[in-house]
Amino acid sequence: MTNRKEQGVIALNIPATGELDPKTRAYFDLCHEKLGLLPNVLAAYAFDETKLRAFTDMYNDLMLGPSELSKLEREMIAVAVSSVNHCYYCLTAHGAAVRGISGNPKLGEQIVMNYRIADISKKQMAMLDFAVKLTSHPAKIVEDDRQELRDMGFSDRDIWDIASVAGFFNMTNRVAAASDMQPNDEYHAMDR
Repeated sequence: MTNRKEQGVIALNIPATGELDPKTRAYFDLCHEKLGLLPNVLAAYAFDETKLRAFTDMYNDLMLGPSELSKLEREMIAVAVSSVNHCYYCLTAHGAAVRGISGNPKLGEQIVMNYRIADISKKQMAMLDFAVKLTSHPAKIVEDDRQELRDMGFSDRDIWDIASVAGFFNMTNRVAAASDMQPNDEYHAMDR
């Protein structure tokens, strides 16, 4: 077992790579192949492979699965929610994803700092307004908020997806804060 405190994660007994289930090892190898790194969030969850699989299954479904929301829009939600929550890990990692997917190095920082100044469509602005309100004041979401999204062209399924992505990142932001999770250094230089 190895201790990952030096990587900015609370001191949990995380198995060394050789001690991981072969399926987990293969997933980690795929991350290295596609991303050039193993995201620290995955290393953090590796202390319990059941929790790791639950996390990655939910992430992959919400962020990569079928949806009328584009991958960029889902990453934009992740960043806007993480900005409200001041989640350093997710702002860094998903800000890099916004830069990479959009091909616009300024967009990630605009959404990190204040999505309202970002050069995005009115429809995307409404989407982020909803996700931020859901993050800041969930009890104040009312039918008018959902109708505003419908009026912008979002379906009820899209609203579900917006809420699900926002909810997921509210959860991960809190786990990252509680565990002192630090982003991989590589994220800072990506797609600049």
